[in-house]
Amino acid sequence: MSQVDTAPVDEAPTVAVGRYQQAGGFLTALITTLLAFLVGGLVVVATTGRNPLPVYRGIFDGTGLTWLIHPLVDVRTIGGTHDLYRTEADAVAVAAISLQQTLILTTTLILTGLAVAFAFRAGLFNIGGQGQYLIGIMVAVGIGTSFAGMPRGLHVLLGLVCAALAGALWAGIAGLMRATVGAHEVITTIMLNWIAYWIASYAFSLGGPLQSDTQTSVPISNDVVDSAKLHVLWGGLQGLHIGFLLALGALAAFWALINRSTLGFGMRAVGHNPEAARYGGISVGRSYFLAMAIAGGFAGLAGAVDLLGWQHRYGVSDVQGAELGFVGIAVALLGRNTAFGILCSSLLFGALLTGANTRNLDPSIFDPELAGNLTLIIQGLVVLFVGADLLVISIWRARRRLPLPRRRPREVRA
Repeated sequence: MSQVDTAPVDEAPTVAVGRYQQAGGFLTALITTLLAFLVGGLVVVATTGRNPLPVYRGIFDGTGLTWLIHPLVDVRTIGGTHDLYRTEADAVAVAAISLQQTLILTTTLILTGLAVAFAFRAGLFNIGGQGQYLIGIMVAVGIGTSFAGMPRGLHVLLGLVCAALAGALWAGIAGLMRATVGAHEVITTIMLNWIAYWIASYAFSLGGPLQSDTQTSVPISNDVVDSAKLHVLWGGLQGLHIGFLLALGALAAFWALINRSTLGFGMRAVGHNPEAARYGGISVGRSYFLAMAIAGGFAGLAGAVDLLGWQHRYGVSDVQGAELGFVGIAVALLGRNTAFGILCSSLLFGALLTGANTRNLDPSIFDPELAGNLTLIIQGLVVLFVGADLLVISIWRARRRLPLPRRRPREVRA
């Protein structure tokens, strides 16, 4: 008696696909970024008729990344700013300030990216990073503008911990609803975003509970007291603060928790196959709740780091213009939900946001307002192209002219 089974002609993967798999997803992220910049350049050409290379060069100059190699070369010859500054010292000073702003944004994006990536590892899509960020902001404002006589270290710690817990509880609502009644987290987190938005708008509005008691005609909070401000590592009043080190520590904690802990193993198992994880004795509902709560903790911490690190006050206009929680989605997707990938993608998006800023981009090169829209286009293209694994493999196969694996019948004798 015999039956027909199927087996691939070649058991081993092709050389090209093998190399792609060994890259661990880095190749897809790189190609995604290059495609986004390429299409963004085509948009510049089509809408303005300008050469996109000087535009990107001007944005790069505004990021301050040229400061990293200023001991070796004249930074004015790198970013195209030779005519803007009389001396190299002036260019280096401006580059240092721009780099500080880039790293400040990178700090926030690391934490909001982790808020998305951690939930992803449990098979959840956390769209609510923006709402969790705002909740963290409000708690940090409430604590940071109070307790003026508290020691600085204790005051800072209290603000950071309470903001992270508030973000965790806010995100935990979505996790609890997914675990108990099966409500999809995409829907619930979007709804929670809007609830947080209107709560924050009310809290900072005229007569609101967090509105300033000294500027009664302005919808803004009181200034954070000095004891609650994060220590500045580099620069002046709005220089790079210690929150940058906290974000790097959060990356390390994320990696260890996901890859070196029982909790992380359970969440990865649930993310791969909830039913198999449940059969193996893992509480799927508990994993959903904890994944969303920990993710919300990262986002709430991001809000506190921003508020206590450099903003020091918050108002209705800030609530309306806040977007870093949403950028965290693109950061996590481009970073492939890995610690190193999130670090690199956060730096990329932080540099884009800083380089396209009105203060940093030379208007003779490109209109700063248009550059801000170009940054949004690139972010959207990254999200669009980020799922291109199969497309990349297909293109690579076509380039190498490697046929797809064929399957042939094989006899199996009983």
